[in-house]
Amino acid sequence: MTIHRILAAVGSVAAFLMAATGAARAEDADLAKQLSNPVASLISVPFQFNYDSGYGPQDGNRQVLNIQPVVPISLNADWNVISRTIMPVIWQDDIAGPSGSQFGFGDITQSFFFSPSKPTESGFIWGLGPVFLIPTGTNDLLGSEKWGAGPTVVLLKQEGPWTYGALANHIWSFAGDNDRPDISNTFLQPFVSYTTPDAWTISLNTESTYDWKNKEWSVPINFQVSKLVKFGKQPVSLSAGARYWATAPENGP
Repeated sequence: MTIHRILAAVGSVAAFLMAATGAARAEDADLAKQLSNPVASLISVPFQFNYDSGYGPQDGNRQVLNIQPVVPISLNADWNVISRTIMPVIWQDDIAGPSGSQFGFGDITQSFFFSPSKPTESGFIWGLGPVFLIPTGTNDLLGSEKWGAGPTVVLLKQEGPWTYGALANHIWSFAGDNDRPDISNTFLQPFVSYTTPDAWTISLNTESTYDWKNKEWSVPINFQVSKLVKFGKQPVSLSAGARYWATAPENGP
């Protein structure tokens, strides 16, 4: 084999490897972008750890590990149901004055979104369905001891590297411990994110709640950076971020 043929072969292999690498990067970036879509037809199991402080007169603190499986269910060629569960595991100290420490499960929030399998002609993705509050709290200070239900909706659009939209729900309590306060809470989560070709995602959102019974807002603003990586063939998104409480109840964080 002549040197020219050797160089040509090496060049062909290099071009093939570059093309394969480019395709893999594009696939990772697309997957990272799908993770910004709350109703993507994608099975995922996020574990989200949150730390907040400043509760009550004792400056109590709270750590919450939210286990959040997302499971799409195909109804037919045109429609999906997306099951989204939030199951909190909570550690907290003195959140209600000198109330001591508690550890256990909080209340589960279960949502079902009926969503078209394809975006609308204008590119919007939407989902609509019920949300349920399930009183799984293992301590009086970890849960509401109320059953609740209401509507939930999500609307978003993905253009190039951008994803933007909002998720909302409202939960009314309808059963449970009569000695505990009734619930009427509106949750609003506008969000925007940008995904790079290297599968980095920068996102900004709020997870605001309005308590209609006490007429109080809780407005945390979240900034987060995520990177999609692979362990073997298993994709994993690693994230870190900071939260600023723009407003909270008097004894809130």
